[in-house]
Amino acid sequence: MKKRHVLLLALLVFVTTSTIAIIVVFPAARVGQTAVLLSSDTPVSAPAAPEAQTEPAPADHAGGSCVFNTVFRKVPADSLLFVCEVPANVDKGIREALSWIVRAQHEDGGWGAGTHAYQSENNPHAVPSDAATTSMVGLALLRCGNSPQEGTYAEQLNKAAVYLLGVVEETAAGAANIGHAEGTQPQVKLGQNIDVVLTSQFLTNLLAYYEEGDARHTRTKKCVEKCVRMIERNTGENGSVSGGSWAGVLQSSFAVNALQSARDVGVSVEAPVLEKAEDYQMKAINIEDQSVRTDDAAGVVLYSVTSTARSSARDAREAKIALKKAKEEGKLKEGEKVNTENLMKAGYSETEALKLNTAYQVNEAATTQSLKGEVMSGFGNNGGEEFLSFLQTGEGMIMSHSSEWKNWYSQTCGMLLDIQNDDGSWNGHHCITSPVFCTATCLLVLGVANDAETLAWSGGQSGND
Repeated sequence: MKKRHVLLLALLVFVTTSTIAIIVVFPAARVGQTAVLLSSDTPVSAPAAPEAQTEPAPADHAGGSCVFNTVFRKVPADSLLFVCEVPANVDKGIREALSWIVRAQHEDGGWGAGTHAYQSENNPHAVPSDAATTSMVGLALLRCGNSPQEGTYAEQLNKAAVYLLGVVEETAAGAANIGHAEGTQPQVKLGQNIDVVLTSQFLTNLLAYYEEGDARHTRTKKCVEKCVRMIERNTGENGSVSGGSWAGVLQSSFAVNALQSARDVGVSVEAPVLEKAEDYQMKAINIEDQSVRTDDAAGVVLYSVTSTARSSARDAREAKIALKKAKEEGKLKEGEKVNTENLMKAGYSETEALKLNTAYQVNEAATTQSLKGEVMSGFGNNGGEEFLSFLQTGEGMIMSHSSEWKNWYSQTCGMLLDIQNDDGSWNGHHCITSPVFCTATCLLVLGVANDAETLAWSGGQSGND
């Protein structure tokens, strides 16, 4: 099966009609990825306002044995796989949301969030398509078991890809952003150049499903390269992306994600640009006094710390793996913690050790902050920015191999299901209110388990193997 990349707990999901099993893959073990292939016998239509429609549950998959004590059963503690069962209502919520969102697709293959000036417009067919929202939906379809070749919603996914490729190709080479949409909710609240950032991420993920030499691979990669050049030009000397809006830190953070992902699939990325972009995110939190910079986060700690946690996750993971390996080789004693000195003992140069230690300490501090109740409340109620922050948290925890993923995933899934609308959608109550954008983001959060193995090892295992 093709591997999945992400926007998004090293987890794998096996869906049955009654449960979802989540598998966490820790550094010493890697297993094959299993995707959730959703099915439906009901034709997809596009009414003016999508109505709720429940898909039949997918066929049973083989389960696995649990490896730690859970509320369900006592299991051996010496396995490298951590499995626990979660209620089937998570899968049910995903299927209902997918059913709603595909019926919100426009004839041109895109989806739209609408403008900031008309935030009260909840009819997805009353707003034009925009690249950022279409990319979020495309990412959600990929994450929830669809590909260009298979899946219940492969047709809708391919239409979205054609739409976005066209938008990129029609954009002038020297432009800062793609497309012609202006004043959209994502642009006003995340940043004026968010369309090219999210489109780069989606098209990069799509590359994994095409063979090199295939015309679709060639076309898609060319568009990714064009997007990357635009993101690089938009990255300022301080590492932030130009055109930042109300919560511009999120645009800058997603730009880091997009550049890292593009580099992973062989697209040329200017190392100095990526380095300063990552550094900008790292500087959002002071590890000495735990203070958080929120000047580009609308004064909201959640937006800032989740962006930092996601952007620093790879280096934090490398530090953890290096220390574990050094202990196994007798270079360090059990119980010794990550710090610059110990990383040097593990084989890194002083410069490398300092960089990894800083990333690790920042990641730990940011993740800890992001899990606090008063921080998770964000702006005070849920908007698209909160949902994006939850996505950043989840993906960052997977990538950094955080031991806190179980609490986060359980709590966040429960919270999202509690506020899901009867028709299967979600909508925001401030700023990004768009039901399409919010539903796509919530799908990415709930379905993060499908991309767990790819996220857990994105960028390679370690630079010091």
